[in-house]
Amino acid sequence: MAAEQKQKLEQQLWNIANTLRGKMDADDFRDYILGFIFYKYLSTKMDLYANTILQPDGLSFQEVEGHQEETALLEEIKQLALDKLGYFLLPSELFSELARRGNAGGKNNFILGDLAKVLTHIEQSTMGSESEDDFGNLFSDLDLTSHKLGKSESDKNELIVKVLVHLDEIDFDLENTDSDVLGDAYEYLIGQFASGAGKKAGEFYTPQQVSSILAQLVTVGKDKLKSVYDPTCGSGSLLLRVAKEVKDVSAFYGQEMNPTTYNLCRMNMIMHDVHYKRFDIKNEDTLERPQHRDLRFEAIVANPPFSANWSASPLHMTDERFSAYGKLAPSSKADFAFVQHMVHQLDDNGTMAIVLPHGVLFRGGAEGHIRQYLIKEKNYLDAVIGLPANIFYGTSIPTCILVLKKDRNKDAERSRSILFIDASQHFEKVKTQNVLRTQDIDKIIDTYKNRTEEDKYSHIATIGRDAMHRVSHSVSHSASIAENDYNLNIPRYVDTFEEEDAIDLTAITTELRALATQAKTTDATIAGFCTELGIETPF
Repeated sequence: MAAEQKQKLEQQLWNIANTLRGKMDADDFRDYILGFIFYKYLSTKMDLYANTILQPDGLSFQEVEGHQEETALLEEIKQLALDKLGYFLLPSELFSELARRGNAGGKNNFILGDLAKVLTHIEQSTMGSESEDDFGNLFSDLDLTSHKLGKSESDKNELIVKVLVHLDEIDFDLENTDSDVLGDAYEYLIGQFASGAGKKAGEFYTPQQVSSILAQLVTVGKDKLKSVYDPTCGSGSLLLRVAKEVKDVSAFYGQEMNPTTYNLCRMNMIMHDVHYKRFDIKNEDTLERPQHRDLRFEAIVANPPFSANWSASPLHMTDERFSAYGKLAPSSKADFAFVQHMVHQLDDNGTMAIVLPHGVLFRGGAEGHIRQYLIKEKNYLDAVIGLPANIFYGTSIPTCILVLKKDRNKDAERSRSILFIDASQHFEKVKTQNVLRTQDIDKIIDTYKNRTEEDKYSHIATIGRDAMHRVSHSVSHSASIAENDYNLNIPRYVDTFEEEDAIDLTAITTELRALATQAKTTDATIAGFCTELGIETPF
């Protein structure tokens, strides 16, 4: 039933989003529709919680306003709600009440002013409480005065009321605590906006197929995690995906530079019923101003912007994240700067998995130096996984996943080698996008877990130059990492060359003779027709 309910909810939400489509850019109506869904979610949670508190008194939350003990009851509910939910709403501020007032009597009544006050009050209700940072400026992208909603105040109000009334008709089924249908539907919408709006909207969203691979890689052999961290967390889909792979995650940490996407991430956490005390998401530039510098995490996942610019300031050479390497990533390609940052934040028993462009595997200069240091001096690199091209929104370039661990030396055999997987040819083409199927994902994870070799798919390459330490000779590409000068380009280790079928010269000669005979017969027929018509032959 959950799958059917989720599909129905997704369709309803997308239909509502289409109410706004055409009036504004995808990025803009994304902010409105997701913001209003979040407002309804907070209202429904508030109403359910308040009714639970008031049950012994035989009252509903709506009945409190006007009650002789209204002030005392609301104050008690507020204090309990701030601790439990992290915010507080009055009965008159609930989503359903605003939708009712906006559509009372079957006509559009002006509620824009009241709605703006309610959204502001949600944030104000948390001031001075433990949840203040988690709810501050959450609705800053919902500009109810924007001309994009309509030319006149009446036009704006009519559109907003229409959206609120449609949303009010949807039952989010929040009383079912085992269900995460709404959170998944919310993430579905984020994905839809990303796939439909090109690169700009796709920057903050990692396709679920890739999220699944990263999440499974960092949770191998574990059913609980103390912490998970994403230094470029976007809308939070990767962090939440990791939580689905284990029974429990004690704490979620993330950092996101874009303020709008940062708001989406916090909303996404709350919508997936992650308590505000269990997540710590910061809005800052991770490389320039890291916000969790002193913490170490058991699992780290990331899909950073590919080959982004960063300062590469010489001042960073005194930063413990970078100083040991003796080199900084180029200012035009921050890929390895993110790797270095994540390695610094990784706990000794942790695993990290990061998606990067293929260039990180073979580019020289400072990047080659950093790559060699990670392998030769630290021995952190555990696996290199090549993905198909064109699986990310907004870019068709092929990508790879690097998996790094700090405790590789516990396994003597593993510590001397790196696993290479070439999954670049294992996908299904859906319209203009390449998609990893369930069997493709399972094959990657099974190969990583079991550290198996398969001709033309995976190979275990030794790190050192000593041939005695080679793990396997089953693939012709058996040179060690050192012998390849720490170049990790996958074709150097996984031989994907396909021999062409042998040509049968005798059969081809016979075929050519038959064609020559057929040509003579055809020529004779044409010559006969030409004679009958009294014209010259064309040959």
